[in-house]
Amino acid sequence: METLSTPLLSLPRYSSSVTVNNDHDHPVFLHLQRCTNPSQLKQIHAQMLRTGLLFDPYSGSKLFAASALSPFSSLDYARKVFDQIPKPNLYTWNTLIRVYASSPEPLQGILIFLRMVHESPYYPNKFTFPFVIKAAAEIFSLCVGQALHGMVIKSSLGADVFISNSLIHFYMSCGDLDSAYRVFMMVGEKDVVSWNSMITGLARRGCAEKALQMFQKMEEQNVKPNDVTMLGVLSACTKKLDLEFGRWVHSYIERNGISVNLTLNNATLDMYTKCRSLEDAKTLFDMMKEKDIVTWTTMLDGYAKLGAYEEARQILDTMPRQDIAAWNALISGYEQNGKSKEALSIYHELQQSKIAKPDEITLVSTLSACAQLGALEVGDSIHAYIKELGIKLNCHLTTSLIDMYSKCGDIKKALEVFYSVEKRDVFVWSAMIAGLAMHGQGKAAIDLFSRMQETMIRPNSVTFTNVLCACSHAGLVKEGKTFFGMMEPVYGIAPELHHYSCMVDILGRAGLLEEAVEFIEKMPIPPSDSVWGALLGACQIHGNVELAERACSRLLELDPENNGAYVLLSNVYAKTGKWDGVSRLRKHMRVTGLKKEQGGSRIEVNGVIHEFLAGDNCHPLSKEIYSKLDEIVVRLKSAGYVPNKSQLLQLIEEDDMQEHALNLHSEKLAIAFGLLYVEASQPIRIIKNLRVCGDCHSVAKLISRLYNREIILRDRYRFHHFSGGHCSCKDYW
Repeated sequence: METLSTPLLSLPRYSSSVTVNNDHDHPVFLHLQRCTNPSQLKQIHAQMLRTGLLFDPYSGSKLFAASALSPFSSLDYARKVFDQIPKPNLYTWNTLIRVYASSPEPLQGILIFLRMVHESPYYPNKFTFPFVIKAAAEIFSLCVGQALHGMVIKSSLGADVFISNSLIHFYMSCGDLDSAYRVFMMVGEKDVVSWNSMITGLARRGCAEKALQMFQKMEEQNVKPNDVTMLGVLSACTKKLDLEFGRWVHSYIERNGISVNLTLNNATLDMYTKCRSLEDAKTLFDMMKEKDIVTWTTMLDGYAKLGAYEEARQILDTMPRQDIAAWNALISGYEQNGKSKEALSIYHELQQSKIAKPDEITLVSTLSACAQLGALEVGDSIHAYIKELGIKLNCHLTTSLIDMYSKCGDIKKALEVFYSVEKRDVFVWSAMIAGLAMHGQGKAAIDLFSRMQETMIRPNSVTFTNVLCACSHAGLVKEGKTFFGMMEPVYGIAPELHHYSCMVDILGRAGLLEEAVEFIEKMPIPPSDSVWGALLGACQIHGNVELAERACSRLLELDPENNGAYVLLSNVYAKTGKWDGVSRLRKHMRVTGLKKEQGGSRIEVNGVIHEFLAGDNCHPLSKEIYSKLDEIVVRLKSAGYVPNKSQLLQLIEEDDMQEHALNLHSEKLAIAFGLLYVEASQPIRIIKNLRVCGDCHSVAKLISRLYNREIILRDRYRFHHFSGGHCSCKDYW
């Protein structure tokens, strides 16, 4: 054990009644200055207790400061030292408040402050208030901070710049920007910290433009910015995605000789990647002499989010240390760009490598990828992993699991997750409502919404979108109108374009096409392509050619490249026997180069995703699949099946060719594969990228009866549950 060079036993003994002069050369103070570890500090503490020196307020404050503020300090130990000092002086009280304000327990700082006010002979001074105000900021307690502000004014300390800066930071942290600005304007001699508090606070609160205006005023006042100022300014540039101004800021830092540290370089790098300038980011990255894990991860994240996956992977492979944040950036980049298979591949690689342990962000991103793919088995294994490690389900993970199970077709497990947790925020409730809606359980979704209101959880914009979708699929027109009507008057949520689209869909599906048109005409905001698309979809269901042509025309005015509009209008023509219209549309698409989006279906077997395109013969088991499909067609015809050829885009005159084209739809290939390789006790779960056509819907329903199999088919809009020749989508056509 390391000991001090001067024997502690040689220190003079003091009684509790003796006052020590503030002699900085006193041996005990010299020992405290030279103290380098907790063991030495405890030796000094023990000797001060034996000699009675601890009971002198000044000496006690010195020991306490060493125990609280030294590099090897321990808050628990410091608190014990404090409790042994009979009459702590004001410096000691301030120091304890200070360390708690910067600790994971800032509330204790406020409680200590209250003890000082009520139990000690001291009143807070100009050093006390900045510390306790910081504690109030850490717990985001507006009422406590306001009370402290009142004490500051009563103490005639309102002009103190350090206290004012603390108040600015406090009000910004609590989101009270007006109060922060009022305090700022009352500061006589504003220092750089005053300006930094405003600029940084505004940037963090999403007021990027105001933050940049504040920086401009700072320049006009000839206050020299520092590296903290530029961090706030760069944050504002990043929020605004203003690359041009971001480049100017980078140049400004160099021109004005502002001290550049790793944190500032990382912020500049983040600005470039967020503003989608990988060239600038790469130049800065290569020039940086010092790099930390944040540097590498920021660069990797920039590449991944912009789809430069090879470069992102190269960054991951060359990093000095691969932490979980880097893996998360790559997984998230793939997932957010619709490359879910690649995201799952990286996740599996991470698990096998054991380089880093998946965290909540990893699991949320991977569950989202599972939801996109319909990879139920992989999602189930992640849920099992969460249980195995005893990871407590927070609202983020709960929402992700509900979303995954819902979109993978297992609504029962989604409900199990929902009911297994005690804490449910608005996102958890909204996810469950969405799950029930997409599975055709509209009334159950609305009942859940009512229960959500009973729990005093306020719905948000997403909640109402999900509720309105539930009304649409369940044909609940009256309820849909009621919910839409209460959004703004009751909850203060102004309807957005997707809410209007949902209402048009509700009215249109129910056959109230004229009312839907009237609703669109009365919209307070210009109708979007999604609004006209909803009307066009309703026209397809009900075969209204004239209105479909009008809706299609308006849709194409807003989105000329929307090939789906031509397909929907073509389906309306085909449904009503207007084959000249089908031919005309087909010719127009050929001339303009527009192509119908190719239908694709996915099915998961033993954790492996198999993909099929319309007319696909690339699968290694194509021979067996087509053989099974031939068998299916024979059995269907024996059961009286007649192909529904009304929705073919192409004008094919020969009946056998029309039938052949229908048989090549991707979901039929996936069903054939499922009959071959999915265990009979398990549902056949298929995800399709487009809307399921009427013929495939009829075929799936008939196959479920003939083969006694449960088929769960998710298309672009919702789920279709087929079992025993019955389907849950009663209102679909």
